[in-house]
Amino acid sequence: MSNDLVFIIMDSCRFDSYKAAKTPHMDRIGAGEARYAYASWTSPSHYTYLMGMIPHTSPRNVFASEVYKQDFVKWVDRLGIDGLSFKSFVPQLSLPKVLQDQGYRTVGRVSMPVLNPMSHLNRHFDDYKLMANHNDFAGMVKEIEFDEDEPSFHFLNLGETHYPYMLDGKSLPHISGVHGVFKHMDDELGAGKEDQFFDDEQMRDLHKQQIKTVEYVDGVLDNLIEKAPKGTHFIITADHGECFGEGGYFGHGPIVHEKVLEVPFLEGKKK
Repeated sequence: MSNDLVFIIMDSCRFDSYKAAKTPHMDRIGAGEARYAYASWTSPSHYTYLMGMIPHTSPRNVFASEVYKQDFVKWVDRLGIDGLSFKSFVPQLSLPKVLQDQGYRTVGRVSMPVLNPMSHLNRHFDDYKLMANHNDFAGMVKEIEFDEDEPSFHFLNLGETHYPYMLDGKSLPHISGVHGVFKHMDDELGAGKEDQFFDDEQMRDLHKQQIKTVEYVDGVLDNLIEKAPKGTHFIITADHGECFGEGGYFGHGPIVHEKVLEVPFLEGKKK
C-alpha cells in the first residue's frame, strides 16, 4: 500500500458549489462535508494548510488547543507513520518539512501568483512551480509522477474554481486586482474610475459557473486517481469560499461572511 499524499485546494470554492455539483470521482475518495477555513483569502489559508492543519468544524464546549492536537494526530492514520504528533511539527510548523524528514519527495503546483515560488510557501519543497495557465489542473496531472520506491507529497492549488471561473474575463466587468491578480492594481489609482458591481442575475450566473468548474475539476480528478498508486491518501478542500451577492458582497478577502469561510472537505484513500 502506498503512503503517497495528494492535497488538493480548489481556490475560492464555497461548500454549496461543491454540494450542487455532480462529483462522482470525488465521491470515490470520500463523503464531503462543510467545514470552515482559517482565513478568508488565499495566502494565509495555504500557509495554515502547510502547517499541517485542515479546515475545521466549529465545536462547542471544548478547549481549542485540544482540537489542534487532534488535527495533528490524524496524520498518523493518513500516512501510516507512527508517532506523529504536534511535537513532530515544531519548531518549523511545516507539513512538507515533516514529510521530507520521513523520506518524502515534496512537490507543489500552484495557480495563484500570490503563491509563486518566491513566496515563503516554497520552503521545504523539492519541486515547486507556478503554472503558466490559471486553469491547468490537467497540466498538473500530466506532470505528476509517483515512484514505488519513494513516497511523495503533492500539494496542488487549482485556479479553475477562482474568478472568472473559466469564463472569458473580457466579457465580465473589470475588477481591480482580480484580472491579472495584482498586476494592474495601481494603473487607475486617482483616475476617478470605479469597478462596476454585478447585478443579481450576474451573481446567480457566476455561482452556477463555479458549480460547473467543480464538475470540470472532478472530471480531471479521475485521471489523477487512476494514475495514483493504491492506498494514496487524498485530501480535497478549498482555501476559502466566495460571496455571490449575499448581504451585498461579492468575492472574498476583506469580507466577514459565512459563505467566505464555509468550504468543502473530504478525504480518503484510493482503494
